[in-house]
Amino acid sequence: MNKEILTDIENAVEVLTQGGIILYPTDTIWGIGCDATNEDAVKKIFDIKKRETNKSLIVLIDKIRNVRNYVTVIPPVTYEIMKNNTRPTTIIYPVAKNLAANVIADDGSIAIRIPHDKFCQKLLKTFAKPLVSTSANFSGETSAVSFDKISKDLIKQMDYVVRYNQTQTMNVQASRIIKVNLNNSIIIIRD
Repeated sequence: MNKEILTDIENAVEVLTQGGIILYPTDTIWGIGCDATNEDAVKKIFDIKKRETNKSLIVLIDKIRNVRNYVTVIPPVTYEIMKNNTRPTTIIYPVAKNLAANVIADDGSIAIRIPHDKFCQKLLKTFAKPLVSTSANFSGETSAVSFDKISKDLIKQMDYVVRYNQTQTMNVQASRIIKVNLNNSIIIIRD
């Protein structure tokens, strides 16, 4: 990675560590992120997006072995899903732990995705914590596929805006969302 990208990651991590909010390109679309273990930071995201707090958020982590740090039970079918995924896949696990209470759904579950995007991977490895990933838009508005489509009012509320990829249109492919139950059954929420 070039020096500009590494500086971007360094700056983003510094802001995340201080409980700030970042705007960054993900493996799917532009996203708003924060430390998924920091309840105050997560609350800021709900406030900025004007999003109902009963709507859960997605968390990004860097590798499958780290899922066990944030999920009490990992149903075995999860490994098959992750091993065979060829596109962004978000898995909803039944019993979350070690995350901010307000990032966990009312039923105790948590949605986790492991992005394959190089920028996201480097950001996650450097930050060494899970990162909230929610679309860069106000609740109810269309998700932005390019930086120039993001509301200026939203951008003003960010503590740091990643410069990387601002001139590119994202190759948007919404993540599959699969809910895995304790009994190893699955429900496909979005394919």
